[in-house]
Amino acid sequence: MMDFLANENFPYPSITLLREKGFNVTSVLEEYSGISDTEVIDLAIKKDLKILTFDKDYGEIIFKHGKLNPPAVVFFRFKGETPEDAGKGLLTIIKNESFQLQKKFTVFERENIRQRNY
Repeated sequence: MMDFLANENFPYPSITLLREKGFNVTSVLEEYSGISDTEVIDLAIKKDLKILTFDKDYGEIIFKHGKLNPPAVVFFRFKGETPEDAGKGLLTIIKNESFQLQKKFTVFERENIRQRNY
């Protein structure tokens, strides 16, 4: 199973859905409320967690500034119809065993998924 770090803006119903499916999800909102994006990345590195976020700043921090490389970032670039949509979408892509998140910045759009290595 993969371990995730849900950023403060990641919908709680999606966190609950992932937990119900057996994934370990640490919630920034529950445990580390108010920490900066850089601190979220530091935490992800320290605990080997893949970041789940709707915040585009992570791409800039990783690629423009090149300072930090977390295990993985999944950037959701869509507004779901329900708060569970992000979790459902993630479950769909990780069911595909050939799909890898490690050391990649994954942009998850409604009809498209793009990845960039770092």
